[in-house]
Amino acid sequence: MHWMDSDGEVYPPLRVLWITPLRALVADTEQSLRTPIRDFNIPWRVEARTGDTSNSIRAKQDKRLPTALITTPESLALLLAKPEARENFAHLECVIVDEWHELLGTKRGVLTELNLARLRTWTPNIRTWGLSATLGNLDTALATLLGNPAPPSRIVRGVVPKTVRIDSLIPPQMDHFPWAGHLGINMLPQVLEAIEEGETTLVFTNTRSQCEIWYQAILDARPEWAGLIAVHHGSLERKIRDWVEDGLRAGTLRAVVCTSSLDLGVDFTPVDRVIQIGSPKGVARLLQRAGRSGHRPGVPSRITCAPTHAFELVEVAAARDAFEAGKVESRFPVERPLDLLAQHAVTVALGGGFFPDDLLAEIRSTHAYRDLSDAEWAWALDFVTRGGEALRAYPEYQRVDVEPNGLHVVSNRQIARRHLLSIGTIVSDSSIDLRYVTGGRLGSVEESFVSKLRPGDFFYFAGHSLEFVRLKDMVAQVRKAPKTKNGQVPRWDGARMPLSSELADAVRNRLEQARMGVYQGPEMESVRPVLETQAEISAIPRHEEFLIERVKTKEGHHLFFYPFEGRLVHEGLGALFAWRISRHAPITFSIAMNDYGIELLAPDPAPLEAALDAGLLSTNHLGADILASLNAAEMARRQFREIARVAGLTFTGYPGQNKTVRQLQASSGLLFDVFMRYDRENLLIEQAHREVLEQQLERSRLGATLDRLSRGSVRIIDIERPSPLAFPMLIDRSRHRVSSEKLADRIRRMAAEANA
Repeated sequence: MHWMDSDGEVYPPLRVLWITPLRALVADTEQSLRTPIRDFNIPWRVEARTGDTSNSIRAKQDKRLPTALITTPESLALLLAKPEARENFAHLECVIVDEWHELLGTKRGVLTELNLARLRTWTPNIRTWGLSATLGNLDTALATLLGNPAPPSRIVRGVVPKTVRIDSLIPPQMDHFPWAGHLGINMLPQVLEAIEEGETTLVFTNTRSQCEIWYQAILDARPEWAGLIAVHHGSLERKIRDWVEDGLRAGTLRAVVCTSSLDLGVDFTPVDRVIQIGSPKGVARLLQRAGRSGHRPGVPSRITCAPTHAFELVEVAAARDAFEAGKVESRFPVERPLDLLAQHAVTVALGGGFFPDDLLAEIRSTHAYRDLSDAEWAWALDFVTRGGEALRAYPEYQRVDVEPNGLHVVSNRQIARRHLLSIGTIVSDSSIDLRYVTGGRLGSVEESFVSKLRPGDFFYFAGHSLEFVRLKDMVAQVRKAPKTKNGQVPRWDGARMPLSSELADAVRNRLEQARMGVYQGPEMESVRPVLETQAEISAIPRHEEFLIERVKTKEGHHLFFYPFEGRLVHEGLGALFAWRISRHAPITFSIAMNDYGIELLAPDPAPLEAALDAGLLSTNHLGADILASLNAAEMARRQFREIARVAGLTFTGYPGQNKTVRQLQASSGLLFDVFMRYDRENLLIEQAHREVLEQQLERSRLGATLDRLSRGSVRIIDIERPSPLAFPMLIDRSRHRVSSEKLADRIRRMAAEANA
């Protein structure tokens, strides 16, 4: 069977489907597939389908799909929502899921599982390939991709090992009391020298704000590089990103400052070096970014880390150890997200309809929903057809109709349109288009940033100095402006990357070596004065020792705990420790944390020993204690905003008429309160609490940390002044304090007081 387009070109129907997690990968994949097809004169048509695809191409694809289609999980779900979907995919033979490790462990991965289950129902013999690197649990990844029960399968590995070089830029001088961010831009001279050594360099940062800051710093230091360096992150206009990616392929750019938008498998042959600003916080991420360089036979991949504070040098040395030992992070699949189940049921109802028993069998064939109970499925059906127990009186929540023969379909055109605009699981702060007054689009910034701007304010975006003119119809209008020292940098909401378990364990090993006087490698030798000061003031903790420091300052009585398990775990542990200690005496704590430790500050001494004797580190009643120690209801309310959007309870608005974050939060908050009062058995409320524990606080890892700490020894040291390990937490808390004193001046004053 063959199609013929309006130009007379004949090509077979859809045979190969290529799913990729990032739109940045689509153009590269499309070119890579077209080259051999052209060279071998294969009469196939290769096209892409993403949110960036033009309306004219989409219209053609709606009539007939190309032979090979590159798309994303969200765009595929949209295709499956069409009534003619089964016919369009009838000749599919092969599905390739690229960068599967990036999807695994997220709701986007579950969406991919559901999409694949739908395709296998129509064409049971399709072959599925998953492409992945830097993953510690390949067997789990394979089982998740292939579904339940898994067909005969195998893992294919590369036989030629890739050489990876991991090194660091060493600061010329090491301060006795480092703090987060202190060595950031101060490392600029070394970064510039590293860029000058290579042909093309990718400079990775961990946030979009940091990306903009570093781009401006490099350009200010090397104005002659204008046009030879660029910036790349997910909030930039597609045309800008395409220009940057084309420049990387052609080798016309000397350096690109970027975020995870260029993390994955884009092939930029000229790139011969990667610079990582700050710690990557995980071994897999370090290797993933290193792999963006050395895409030529015999050329090693090289990544150079530029620390933003002294202890990140320990992390680099530890990451190299973990890599050489083959300890790469695992990613674990998400289990039974019911908000996405409801969304998928409406999608299938749009795409031709479903009979409940048939769809249940299909859904249970996925790894995520293999244990879906009859009660949960009955609740999901009631939720999409009647709105559930609390919303049955409101027609807009009755999205799926049941025909006399039992077929479940969507009949209301408005409901159908709203659903198509809401498909997917990516939920973020409401974004606002950023455009010149003359009309050209630059990209998008978050509403929370724009809300703080006044006309005439200056800020930097996409490498340009801009003046804010006005906010009109949810569009931020700007004009070009001369560079100014008063320019701001947009802030994007998002959690800081926490230290992974594998890297945290490697850090503890490196500290154990330092405690024994072994400082192997340039990073450890450089940070040696700081660690020796730590040993002099307090102690360097042993690998299985839980160090607790106690000190009194002008601020009050401090307790510093050092589990070395990452920021998210420490957030939960900090609240848990404060709550368990406060049960022994009335006391109020201020809490701060970083990837290494936790600070509890109180006006009076805390009954630490009594709390330890009573089970401060116990895992008994852990779930209940975590919920009691936190404002769990408010955290669940915030998490519910994402769940409500995915489940279709809230609508972000039509194009050009997006609702504000405040409006969405109010809508989801109202629904949360309604369910809590009138429908306590609503499974989305249960999911919100579960996601708070597992995603925001990493409850499983928190429990494992307590178990490790309770099996080791506890060492309490009373110190006269804060130690180097404690100082970054003091600074981090100081950042969030309202004061007329500049942060840099406060840091210098605090350092002087600590040295006194």
